Amino acid sequence: MSTGERPVSGWVNRNRGVAGILVVTAISLVLRLVALGTRFAHWDEARVGYWILRYQKTGVFEYQADIHGPFFVQVNSILFQLFGASDFMARFPVALITGLLPLAAWLYRDHLRESEMVALALFFAANPILLYYSRFMRNDMLLAALMLFALGFFLRAHATGKARYLYLGTGVLAVAFTTKENVLLYLLSWLGAGVLLLDHRLFLARNHDRGWTGVFVEHARRWGRGLQRFAPHLVLCLVEFFLIIVYFYAPRARGVGGPGLWKAFGEPSMFGAVIAEATLGSWEKLTQQWVTSHGHAYLPYFEHFVGVLEQGALPLLVFALLGFLSARYVDERPRDLVSFAFYWGAVGILGYPLVTDIMAPWNTIHVVAPLAIPAAVGVALLYRWGREAYEERDRTATAATALVFLLVVAQVAFPALSIVYLHPQDRQVPTMLGGQQDNDLVQYGQPAPGINPTLEKVQAVSKANQQGTDVLYYGYVDDQSQYIFYVPDETDNDYQRPANSWYNRLPLPWYTEMADATVDSTLKNETLESQQPPVVITRTVKVPDVEPHLSGYVAYDHELTLYGSETTIYIKESALREANRKA
Repeated sequence: MSTGERPVSGWVNRNRGVAGILVVTAISLVLRLVALGTRFAHWDEARVGYWILRYQKTGVFEYQADIHGPFFVQVNSILFQLFGASDFMARFPVALITGLLPLAAWLYRDHLRESEMVALALFFAANPILLYYSRFMRNDMLLAALMLFALGFFLRAHATGKARYLYLGTGVLAVAFTTKENVLLYLLSWLGAGVLLLDHRLFLARNHDRGWTGVFVEHARRWGRGLQRFAPHLVLCLVEFFLIIVYFYAPRARGVGGPGLWKAFGEPSMFGAVIAEATLGSWEKLTQQWVTSHGHAYLPYFEHFVGVLEQGALPLLVFALLGFLSARYVDERPRDLVSFAFYWGAVGILGYPLVTDIMAPWNTIHVVAPLAIPAAVGVALLYRWGREAYEERDRTATAATALVFLLVVAQVAFPALSIVYLHPQDRQVPTMLGGQQDNDLVQYGQPAPGINPTLEKVQAVSKANQQGTDVLYYGYVDDQSQYIFYVPDETDNDYQRPANSWYNRLPLPWYTEMADATVDSTLKNETLESQQPPVVITRTVKVPDVEPHLSGYVAYDHELTLYGSETTIYIKESALREANRKA
């Protein structure tokens, strides 16, 4: 497809875009890796991290759709074994892969101008929403990055006829399937956007006095020739896809009954059950968990979704619309990739508030990522206008263009700096004009600031304690007759199906498990008197009940979510002194 840009000659000229993308990629990696472990773990990060540590100890794993795909379980368990578990290492795979996302812009070089590729790389690197959740152990940003790479590889395969791009695209797509079930929505979006592109062709055919049936047949033949060209490789690509899916989704069952991937190598007859569980079994769990209506009101979710986009991606949205309109009406003919990406992202603005189960700002990633492509076209268009004005010595137009660019940079840089680095856990953040605004990028499951030093003390005394319980949760029964903090059998937490009351403790179990702490819970004051563990944790409303039994403890008050989960952590002074002595 023609981009409408004159080809440049010479190696240096042809690789200016590559140099720009490489520089942006280096910046992207730095933005993601610096201080990656400083933010306290979010509720979702903590539960997945905890179960990864339990998987390392038990050797037992089975796909559970409610915590999404098995990517982190399989990848992070290896990283934890090699480098140790930490917030930094838990987030490292996402930070690394998304940090390299600007490189994907080069895969679109058959469809984008040089300036547009660099602009696309910049959006991938610095958009506040993409950046914030690139420093997060969640699957959403990882999925978006992998699907953008996969699409780029497939487009290169189509443009060059080289099978290596087909294999790379298939491998990346298969890994994307191990991250989150939203990958199915991506495929549906691609299908819908492809249908609209076909409509473009039929519309253009009418303007050129060509019958729509002839155009339809022509495109069918073109796709048929493409499939025929890659026919020898398609079967191998299916095998590649299948093997990756089986590896990630296959159950592990070391030392317990049931099928397990590694057990099957010693008992080959088990492979059938392992493959069935990895494929059909996983699909059944996925459909039972996610292919249902969530039954919530649409408008509140839509308003929240749009509010997050306004705070974290408003310039990108404006430029996406500009880029789409210019590529459709200014260029000689509509540009397929730009239109495809715009349709892909635009439908998400309307669709994600309908299909999501909670008001989660990370859902906007799946809109921002594709819309970055037409936004890059819009930015490059403004850049060309400014350059032409400068060359023609039009000072007014040049100044106006520079002012727009400065405003855009400020609108991107200020939220990125403030939310991502200075206030990654705060409910409110400062505005550019000096006021305060709600921090829509931070989800409710993120603990309020200030808890890190306390948990470092908890970990230290747990490691120093040589006998008995290290951390004791004091629980109770709430107004709905549900346990809070109390779990009758602590071993129920090992296999990703804990009692509901265990979830009240998040994100603390991730940190106590990293310290290899012995954890227990009680409903009785007598247990506090008899055990006197180094750490006691309870809801703050129960402080009057427990404090008379905890002489010699220091109390620390925190919120385990953004608000409304006031928790008090008691640390025994003598245990803390002993931990400091051993440190």
